[in-house]
Amino acid sequence: VQLVESGGGLVQPGGSLRLSCAASGFTFSSASMSWVRQAPGKGFEWVSDISSGGGSTGYAGYADSVKGRFTTSRDNAKNTLYLQMNSLKPEDTAVYYCAIGASSTWRSRGSWGQGTQVTVSS
Repeated sequence: VQLVESGGGLVQPGGSLRLSCAASGFTFSSASMSWVRQAPGKGFEWVSDISSGGGSTGYAGYADSVKGRFTTSRDNAKNTLYLQMNSLKPEDTAVYYCAIGASSTWRSRGSWGQGTQVTVSS
């Protein structure tokens, strides 16, 4: 199993970023996937998940803290997961990881990538 996140960077408050996660080593199209994040000095926080069904977009869920600002999608043909982040806030600063599993299972599955840093600052 390999998960490789990319797309992070420094952005001003109110800006946007799009994260990608390239997956390999498992049947991506059959797996629910999550985005989780870890802010400095804090534990992991689940951000969003997307089901394996429902076509390329799946059925997505979001944490209250990002609902309406973030959108998760997937391209099963490319084995890639995406996180579109709009209206970014300083409190969104964290290392973002993609993980195998839904909101209730990602932690126990124990498979996530190396992460990509997102810093929201003026």
